[in-house]
Amino acid sequence: MSDLNKLGLAEARDALRKGEVNSVELTESCLKAIDEADALNAFVHKTPEIALERAKAADERIKGGDAPAMCGLPIGIKDLFCTKGVPSQAASKILEGFKPEYESTVSQQLADAGAVMLGKLNMDEFAMGSSNETSVYGNAVSPWRRGNDDAQLTPGGSSGGSASAVAADLCLAATGTDTGGSIRQPAAFTGITGIKPTYGRCSRWGIVAFASSLDQAGPMTKNVRDAAIMLETMCGHDPKDSTSAELAVPNFEAMLTGDIKGKKIGIPKEYRMDGMPAEIEKLWADGAEMLKAAGAEIVDISLPHTKYALPAYYVIAPAEASSNLARYDGVRYGRRATLAQGDGITEMYEKTRAEGFGHEVQRRVMVGTYVLSAGFYDAYYNRARRVRTLIKEDFEDVFAAGVDAILTPATPSASFGLGEMTEADPVQMYLNDVFTVTVNLAGLPGVSVPAGLDKQGLPLGLQLIGRPWEEGDLLNTAYALENAAGFVAKPGKWW
Repeated sequence: MSDLNKLGLAEARDALRKGEVNSVELTESCLKAIDEADALNAFVHKTPEIALERAKAADERIKGGDAPAMCGLPIGIKDLFCTKGVPSQAASKILEGFKPEYESTVSQQLADAGAVMLGKLNMDEFAMGSSNETSVYGNAVSPWRRGNDDAQLTPGGSSGGSASAVAADLCLAATGTDTGGSIRQPAAFTGITGIKPTYGRCSRWGIVAFASSLDQAGPMTKNVRDAAIMLETMCGHDPKDSTSAELAVPNFEAMLTGDIKGKKIGIPKEYRMDGMPAEIEKLWADGAEMLKAAGAEIVDISLPHTKYALPAYYVIAPAEASSNLARYDGVRYGRRATLAQGDGITEMYEKTRAEGFGHEVQRRVMVGTYVLSAGFYDAYYNRARRVRTLIKEDFEDVFAAGVDAILTPATPSASFGLGEMTEADPVQMYLNDVFTVTVNLAGLPGVSVPAGLDKQGLPLGLQLIGRPWEEGDLLNTAYALENAAGFVAKPGKWW
């Protein structure tokens, strides 16, 4: 079999079980593709020795007949996950040289299942960004191009390296994290599938924190079946994470029947934004028709507090970030600034943080500190928390009325060029999260499925939002949508 790196998880798993290929061959194919793809800047810490060692162990395990589904499958790990003995920098200068002495729960679960780690993936610094332009490693680049245009495009953010690597077949799948859309938006931009599970479904232990009440890990894969396979391995209760849910993890793959007859799919009127491109509007309408043709009932719904979601999110997330990032002070780990004679501890904190954090992280820490300060706590932070509760209640009301899933666009546009969104107006960048942040604020599962191409040949995604803890049902609806959309486009290789 040639081009083994182009396989998906399910295809590769089945080929491994049949003895048509072994994990070492699969891994070597991916390592070769990674070495040829430096132009994408997706992998920022390569770990070929670890990969081949795990691949050999996986082959032995498969021969022994006790191998779980992920055994022997080569994947990439976002740089936000702590990996023992391997740089885990959260794409920040302040964590330069940090090699954890422990493994995050999610990456440990994948390793225990026999998955092969190929290396660490690029991302926005501390997961703050929608375009992967805030990374200390430089921009991650999308494998997609606009027509015959050579302009470099964003793979989305913050899980930009993960999206780029999966779309370019550098790995079979990758881990991502999603605080306000950081799995679903890059998945939509690069024509892959990404699911953010219910808050508490995957452990956050050992994942560098951005906003603790919003962060959630999830898989980024080539299709819905692969997402179901990988998600099952990533989920599960973890006593080390107090927000981890003590719930059994179902066999998500077994729930993919494609039968959605009688399911109620809600279309929220508030997501019809002013200035939404006609292509996004049409894709959304086409998606609803596809689900209807598959036997679902399409109903109009209202989520009245949606218009307050973005401002509420950009109060709550920076507030939690300012608290979480206070630990990076040059004392215990990571970077410490060079001090002048006579500098004390205050100067050390100031210089270290000024040098170590990029502009976007500094901006969010300052916003967060401001909204948490004594004079503004009630005016901003508490008000945003109340809005969050109202947003959550909107979804609860809709689900209580019998709606099974909600269909929306994943992003307000296709991928844009690197450098096209100027630093001068960060709000333009924040508007990329307009369709995704509500899902994090309400703690719900959401999945992005590639559903079409725009007129320039770039992928567009649709988002499905599900009931809490019902990822299996949500993935089955996504599977029906994927089958109907029939998206098979791949980027032409230029790198």
